[in-house]
Amino acid sequence: MSPGSGSLSRVESRRDLRDFLALTGRLYAGDERFVPPLHATVRAWWRRGVPLYVLRRGGRVVARTTLHTDAALDARLGRATQLFGLTEFAEEAAAELFEGIAAAGGGRPLFGPVSLLPNQAGGVITSGFAERGFIDSAWNHPYYPGAYEAYGFTRRFESDTWICPVPGKPVFAFDDARVEAEKLRVHRGDRRRIEEQLPILREMLNASFASLGYYTPISERQLAEQTDGLAYLLDEALLLYLTKAGRPIAFVLCLPDISTFVARIRGNLHPLNQLRLLATRSHHRREAVLIVKGTVPDEQGRGYMRLLSRELHDGLRRGGYHTLRSTYVERTNPGSAAQYTAMGGRPLHGYTFYAKDLA
Repeated sequence: MSPGSGSLSRVESRRDLRDFLALTGRLYAGDERFVPPLHATVRAWWRRGVPLYVLRRGGRVVARTTLHTDAALDARLGRATQLFGLTEFAEEAAAELFEGIAAAGGGRPLFGPVSLLPNQAGGVITSGFAERGFIDSAWNHPYYPGAYEAYGFTRRFESDTWICPVPGKPVFAFDDARVEAEKLRVHRGDRRRIEEQLPILREMLNASFASLGYYTPISERQLAEQTDGLAYLLDEALLLYLTKAGRPIAFVLCLPDISTFVARIRGNLHPLNQLRLLATRSHHRREAVLIVKGTVPDEQGRGYMRLLSRELHDGLRRGGYHTLRSTYVERTNPGSAAQYTAMGGRPLHGYTFYAKDLA
């Protein structure tokens, strides 16, 4: 047990780590709406020293969390903040878990759940519980929001995930005369060149999201972690970026939705399951997840995302996809939501992060 962590005990051994990972198998037993984080990702965090904690009762794990900090986010928010993530709990264990998180914070404000940062993954769904979760997004039991709020947490960055039918015909118009006049070129993903393309995407991503209150620039290491295995999953027609006179200005990244497979294997993508996924990869080319999209600030408002959306939807139709889900979009960002509405989409899950000031 680390000092000030209340009843939480740190994951020290491989057995502790197995217990940490096994909790969600019990909490969500047989419920494939919950899509767990990949075990390999959690193990990699543990090996590099990310503090993982469990709460035990009678020797049985009833809750878990990370307890970590990030200097870049502290600078962004203007104060030291205690972050927590991968946070799962039995309903009766919520108050004790939150007391442990608060004790670990030592008076710092609390923010989470984030894994490991808000611009990476995390969050809590607050509605849409009947709808399954999906990769890079959250799904949790309906008691989670009430448990957070009963302890005094308040909602931050309220958002929605979205679900859209793939349009049978184009719904986004773009004047093609502009393509030549403005020296525009649409580039597609390339498995063989993905290592060259990722730095281009990182530069645009960091520029596009710089104005968001929760966003901290993604480093090369973080990008490598988040995109590990991307070439393996990539449908090249669903990774697009736009250059203007050779300068990258906008991008969109979608992935085939392997959520049901990941839920079925409970996040344990060991070598045998990797082979199973490879053997059934074509089965996961019916639904897709929009992971992220953006336009660099000085080119926003000029319709370039409409051009990329048109090309993306063409790729989805040609690939036989019928459904597109989107990771969370803040409710203060109506421009992104408008594109989903134009497709005939609707909000899927209400989504939030939670904060509590202990001062």
